Amino acid sequence: MTRTESSRAATTAALASVVAATLMTAVTVALDVRSAHVRIPAAAQLEPGWPTALTGLAQLVPGALLLRRLPRHPVAWVLTGFGLLWILDALAASWAVHGVYVSPGAPGTSAAYWFYARFGASLLLSLPLLILLFPDGRLPASRPWRALSAVSLALTGLLTLLLVTVPAQALVRFHTTPLPPEIARLDLDPFVVALPYTFWEAALRIAYVGALVSLVVPFAVTVRRYRAAGRERRAQIRWLMWAALVDMLVLLLPLRVPPQLPALLFGLSVAITSAAVLVAVTKYRLYDVDRLLSATVTYALLAGLVVLADVAVFTAAGRVLGERDSALAAIAIVAVVYAPLRTRLARAVRRLVRGTRDDPYAAVSTLAERLELATDPGGQLLAVAATLTEAFRLSYLRVEIEGAGGSRSVVEHGSPRGEPVALPVAYRGEVVGRLLLCRTDLTERDQRLLGDLVRQAAAAARASELSTDLQRIRARLVLAREEERRRLRRDLHDGLGPSLGAVALRIEAARNLAATAPERADAILAETAAEVGGVLADVRRLVHDLRPPALDELGLLRAIEQQAERFRSPGLDVVVGGEGPLETLPAAVEVAAYRIVAEALANVARHAGAARCEITLAVRDGSLRVTVRDDGSGIGPEVAAGVGMLSLRERAAELGGDCGVSCPAEGGTLVEARLPAGQAMEVADV
Repeated sequence: MTRTESSRAATTAALASVVAATLMTAVTVALDVRSAHVRIPAAAQLEPGWPTALTGLAQLVPGALLLRRLPRHPVAWVLTGFGLLWILDALAASWAVHGVYVSPGAPGTSAAYWFYARFGASLLLSLPLLILLFPDGRLPASRPWRALSAVSLALTGLLTLLLVTVPAQALVRFHTTPLPPEIARLDLDPFVVALPYTFWEAALRIAYVGALVSLVVPFAVTVRRYRAAGRERRAQIRWLMWAALVDMLVLLLPLRVPPQLPALLFGLSVAITSAAVLVAVTKYRLYDVDRLLSATVTYALLAGLVVLADVAVFTAAGRVLGERDSALAAIAIVAVVYAPLRTRLARAVRRLVRGTRDDPYAAVSTLAERLELATDPGGQLLAVAATLTEAFRLSYLRVEIEGAGGSRSVVEHGSPRGEPVALPVAYRGEVVGRLLLCRTDLTERDQRLLGDLVRQAAAAARASELSTDLQRIRARLVLAREEERRRLRRDLHDGLGPSLGAVALRIEAARNLAATAPERADAILAETAAEVGGVLADVRRLVHDLRPPALDELGLLRAIEQQAERFRSPGLDVVVGGEGPLETLPAAVEVAAYRIVAEALANVARHAGAARCEITLAVRDGSLRVTVRDDGSGIGPEVAAGVGMLSLRERAAELGGDCGVSCPAEGGTLVEARLPAGQAMEVADV
């Protein structure tokens, strides 16, 4: 059968079931109207059928709607089929009342009573079957749970099987309630099985207990499905949870009511459950269930507290005041207490069910407070994990943040259940980490709040990390400064100091010999002049180490051209180019650029085997861009970064810039450095 044919058949079946149900309900109501004046003894176990018919309609109508939309869905057939069975059971009850008490001897009276009293137990099968098939129409996939589901359904069906085959006398003896004579005269044993009463007694006890115990498995299956479900499936199951909550509130109303009202309340609970199943299976506005859940819990607790307050006031005031005054006092107290109680209770329930996501200010405030108390990046990640877990009621959360130096900080909360979903963590347009969470039933509003919280957390974590890095860099700068001072002191004390002292002694000796031995004095002065030349060379070396003189004499671009000239050879052509106002760069930027180019040129000459090298200096957007590109052999992936490469990155990082070495697809090696000229200039001015 094609999909179109099955859809037409299902539509026809749905329409036919609705028509049949309408006719049977009309007949049931008509029979109940005719027998309304009849007094039915309690031992007859007969009731008017119209409340049961309404219960059947409460299942049939959603089932027919679902059958028309999803013709192959088993849940649709369960609702429709059992809805018809409930209405047929109601018709059988009304016809039995009519045939026994209104028109004795009417045809089919025995069959109607037997169907209502015996086969009506099969209606108990609808609830566990519906729960086990919800929401996709399939039993659990794992073998153990599938076997338990089959046992549960068998236990529920066992009661129907026994009631159909047990002799009437054995059933009367088991319940210790004799049937009225007008009922006992009916033929109640069409399918009787002759067995000893001891067997029937034991079997019936097992069946009645099994019918109750069998409901444990469907609810356990639902819990297991929810824990392993994704976002959509969890929303579907929560609709069933909401219906179960409402049913419990409806069925447990502590009221003294006429006999028909419990049946109507039961029909109402069935209607609510069927409607929830219809919404969940068709996936219509699935995610509104969260608000329904919190509102239902809120008003249920609120109604209970108001009733308790009302009863307490009536009990206390009734002893002192009259009935009218105690009623007025109860109304006044409830009116005064109701509004603030409702607000506080609603807030508490929302936090219990949905966390603090419905109060974005509270979530952001909590996060900010915890971030302030955290003193290190690890503590801040823990604060982020705790806040997000509370705000979104997450069972598992993993926070991963990439550090500026390539390190990774990881914090986990809970244990993963199901497939984790990764969400990126961005800071200033750059992905700096990710979140892994198993719960994905987040609305668009929830996702926006999650993104805002994550951005705040990323900014705080990155700021804390940068602060730690800044402190570390300051310490390194202080150490480097003191090491440089120690080197200069050593060079001056151990090199220039003795040399200048020797020069002074030689000059003094030459002065003493100038009158008596001029030739000897002249030789001493010649040696002194040579030694002074060595001292000058040492001075130039020290000056060059502090700052290359070529930068002050020629400027950055000409100094680099002069440096490139020393590397030019017949096998290597070096080209230097510049863009922008290179003459106004701060001294620190000039030195860093000069050193980076020198190191890169040295690497090209030693390792690249290149024929051409291009050096470009460009000032753009407040930064100096330094590019050194060659057409050599490149750097293999297995080659570890050496001291020279590390020094390139460190020189750029000291000024707040960055430097990278890569191998383009066209070949060779590319060294790119970005040096913030504006920031360096501000630092230099300070």
